Amino acid sequence: MTLATRPNRSVLYIPGSKERALEKARNLPVDAIIFDLEDAVAVDEKARARVLLAQTLKSGGYGTRVKLVRVNGFDTEWGRDDVAAFIGADIDGVLLPKVNSATDVQQLADAIPDVAIWAMMETSLGILNAVEIAAHPRVAGLVLGTNDLAKELTCRVRADREPLLTALQTCLLAARAYGIVCIDGVYNSFRDEEGLRIECEQGCDMGFDGKTLIHPAQVAVANQAFAPSQGEVELARLQIEAFEKAKSAGQGVAVVNGRIVENLHIVTALATLAKADAISAMED
Repeated sequence: MTLATRPNRSVLYIPGSKERALEKARNLPVDAIIFDLEDAVAVDEKARARVLLAQTLKSGGYGTRVKLVRVNGFDTEWGRDDVAAFIGADIDGVLLPKVNSATDVQQLADAIPDVAIWAMMETSLGILNAVEIAAHPRVAGLVLGTNDLAKELTCRVRADREPLLTALQTCLLAARAYGIVCIDGVYNSFRDEEGLRIECEQGCDMGFDGKTLIHPAQVAVANQAFAPSQGEVELARLQIEAFEKAKSAGQGVAVVNGRIVENLHIVTALATLAKADAISAMED
């Protein structure tokens, strides 16, 4: 299973400086973890967090979860030391904050070999350059930083996220054009389960692979929202069965529940079943 096909429904930020949180994360039902050395770590804790996280990851215990390390940017005094500490480490990727262009990605690629690069999309320039960032051969995923983006745009924070939709869809288009993962931004009110559910459903409807989370209490909602429902799985199976029967009869289309089913619908149906199977295998 590749990074692009593994489920990424729930992507939880864990501060690299919090030993208890790092330990607890080994048993959380998350698909992916962002071990954060950037925003979640105070300035005077940066160096200690780097050492603690490197030691923690070396000891293992995170199972099949996708393991990403968010380093500090190269425009800070900690960025290059962060990257150097994880060369050869058992991680699935390095997440670079505030990526503005493919040049930023290449700078990281030159500093660390043989590991996937994920890009935080949280600046106006980064959104405008989403295509060239997604096209970089080392980039495996885009992660929306909606808080920083809203701050830079000076837009209002609304439940429908309408002021951010252009940026969200631009990143999705770029990610899909190059076959990489795209993860939605965080929902800040971690005690508001219903609000989180609505925003997760919006993100899933748009096409995001999953959602970044700031608290373990958000995991169950994201896992449910970004997983194929039982109805979707059943429909996918019906479409595949009907289409195969139609092909056997020399026909190019089938009909399921009064709707035309063509080859393009079968591609989606197969992807739905593959995702459901991957989730089931992870949970087992």
